[in-house]
Amino acid sequence: MGKTNKTSSRPSAARPSRRARPLPLEVDAGGRSLLGMAPAEFLRDYWQKRPLLIRNAFAGFVSPIQPEDLAGLACEELALSRIVSHDRAGDHWQLRSGPFREDEFPGMPHQDWTLLVQDVDKWDADVGALLEHFDFLPRWRIDDIMVSFAAPGGSVGAHVDQYDVFLLQAQGHRRWQIDASVALGGAKPSLDFRNDVELKLLREFEPTHDWVLGPGDMLYLPPNVPHHGVAEDACLTFSVGMRAPSAAELLGDFVDTLAADADDTLRYHDPDLAPAADPAQIDTAAMNRAVEALNMLRMNDPERLGDWFGRFMTVYRSAGEVVAAGPERSRIEVEWDLEQGALLERHPWSRMAWRRASRGARLFVSGRILALSARDAARIANATALDGGDYRALSQKGRDCVFELFRAGHYQLQFGDDDGGNGASYAPDAGEDDDGPDDGSGH
Repeated sequence: MGKTNKTSSRPSAARPSRRARPLPLEVDAGGRSLLGMAPAEFLRDYWQKRPLLIRNAFAGFVSPIQPEDLAGLACEELALSRIVSHDRAGDHWQLRSGPFREDEFPGMPHQDWTLLVQDVDKWDADVGALLEHFDFLPRWRIDDIMVSFAAPGGSVGAHVDQYDVFLLQAQGHRRWQIDASVALGGAKPSLDFRNDVELKLLREFEPTHDWVLGPGDMLYLPPNVPHHGVAEDACLTFSVGMRAPSAAELLGDFVDTLAADADDTLRYHDPDLAPAADPAQIDTAAMNRAVEALNMLRMNDPERLGDWFGRFMTVYRSAGEVVAAGPERSRIEVEWDLEQGALLERHPWSRMAWRRASRGARLFVSGRILALSARDAARIANATALDGGDYRALSQKGRDCVFELFRAGHYQLQFGDDDGGNGASYAPDAGEDDDGPDDGSGH
């Protein structure tokens, strides 16, 4: 009998598994950071991959607005507001769009309804200041802060959003149920909608997690994660939603741009035409010529492509546009005011972004394209306000640009607590609906 191989016959020693530990779906930031981790870690492991509940993201958070403030805003003609009501007995849902009358709110039921107002960051500077905490994301990707007030039991139903959203609990408590089956390695849930309600509510919803969020807690949800929020008591929730145009929206605007810029002399042509074997047939050669004609319109120039995208993203789903109004102020007066301590504050509805170009840079301002140096473009796009020092630090071309934008209404001249006449106004865009999804649920 041969020798026994002792190494192979004895039980193998237990080794620690090299398999990575599952990533948690709940962390406690403890007021140390917004995300409970470094932004790079969050973007690598969670962004558009898996949901994350962040306890104490804003430790000790105090809401900058109250429910009565939100109700007052919902009465404004230009504010985008909705009320979603739920009849539990018959599981009936009702959606109403504002503006609402002030005398409607005192008579509202004590439960099962939600008021949602879009773009509150544009109407309230303190709400808008919260976006500074999200500067780990490109600013042009952030759409708005929607604020919702919910009476006890208030909800907008189980639904999905087509974009990333951060749900910050501002007052009271809300129970959030989510289906994180995909993040857990399971099958993709059904996203079919009910056909008996005007809202896009999920026909089936089986939550994997059930959490109650209090003030300062925040829930991050990637696109297409089913979720359902119900108010435990009267509560306020802030929803920071992203801009995420669909491929169809991108293509539609891109094609429109190509068509608008196309040279009318570029046409279908067939100098190689041969006698037709069948006069009624569209043959392969004809199809190849059609493709060739379309290829002549392709935007192969990276500069034109970049200009198109910058213009598109600074107007995409904008709820309104900035227009000049009020008495004109001369440039020498504006520059004198800046030297005396005034500020040029960017209009809340003005969207800005910039990109490097083959020569210099491009500044995009609500669809406008302005050629500047990279230094000037970055300084202007990143500043929500410019003081005298900021203005002086720009090149002459940069200062020319700022004054032109001021005249167009993109800046408001502020003198301490007195606005001194801002020369700008908000005009609704009749061609746009609210910034939330079409299901009426918002974020």
